[in-house]
Amino acid sequence: MTRTLRDRTRTAPAVLLAVLGLLLGASACTTGRAATATDPKAPAAATADPDRIEALPDTPAPRLPVTVPSADGRQVTVTSAERIIPLNGSLAELVFSLGLGDRAVARDVSTTFEQAAKLPVITQAHEVSAEGVLSLRPTVVLADRSTGPAEAVEQIRAAGVPLIVLDDAKQLSDIGPRIDAVAAALGVPGAGAQLKERTQRRIAEVRAQLPAAGAARPKVAFLYLRGSASVFLLGGPDSGAPSLIEAAGGEDAGTAARLTGDFTPLTSEALVKAAPDAILVMSKGLQSVGGVDGMLKLPGVAQTPAGLDRRIISIDDGRLLSYGPRTPQVLREIADQLHRDAK
Repeated sequence: MTRTLRDRTRTAPAVLLAVLGLLLGASACTTGRAATATDPKAPAAATADPDRIEALPDTPAPRLPVTVPSADGRQVTVTSAERIIPLNGSLAELVFSLGLGDRAVARDVSTTFEQAAKLPVITQAHEVSAEGVLSLRPTVVLADRSTGPAEAVEQIRAAGVPLIVLDDAKQLSDIGPRIDAVAAALGVPGAGAQLKERTQRRIAEVRAQLPAAGAARPKVAFLYLRGSASVFLLGGPDSGAPSLIEAAGGEDAGTAARLTGDFTPLTSEALVKAAPDAILVMSKGLQSVGGVDGMLKLPGVAQTPAGLDRRIISIDDGRLLSYGPRTPQVLREIADQLHRDAK
């Protein structure tokens, strides 16, 4: 999830935190297999299993020490990448994609891909345990602006562990700089350039296969759903989804309806005004409301063109808003479901 969703959970009622923790924790319980090397010039569809990370074919050797800027204004020197702890799923995806997954020694609850399944979890509902992190003797920790609590971050730094904060990724244009930043911090800038090129090329391949520019752009509403906690939100321009929707050949319904900010409570009036042709959701959110049939019972859904056509696009929670090497897969899945009638 993006920073906005994580921040929202921190200020939500305790029951919401508990439910989100259970949902995310359950999604992480998969079995692990060894990573396989694949052709970096293969098309975006080459990775058959969306729950696996496609590492670069050659394992890079970190060249350290390096001193890199942290997004919180510090300069951080990294002398070893032998024991890496990425504090969210998006950062873990980058570490494994760069070919350094065997150096990761822990994960957070949002790291759900297969190769990381056996790593110990050092967060609870996205709250970092400083004691858990330090007990694993990391040589470098990767975080972003939504990592917290702040006291845990400072405790890790006070113990002398290099901790780099990265800017959050909320749109396609953030992917390249984020790859560069992680690769630089781990001393593998060459691998970062290769991963960035592969990711950008695959995104371009997906976009090249979209319907002609003159074709109508279906409106897509992003809904964040957690049925067990009665959390139903309609995404706005800052939700993190508009960049994906637009790149897949759609129009963000929340933006078109002149919503502001990240999310607004889902109401019949708001959704009918947005009038989406399709609705984008995270897979566990869809499950939490009882699938498509249950979703049609939510306020306003059945009255929209999307509801009438049962046009629901469901993407895995751990991939949808990760904005990283698996984003080409996400774009392809959204585009295929969104433009199915045009094919």
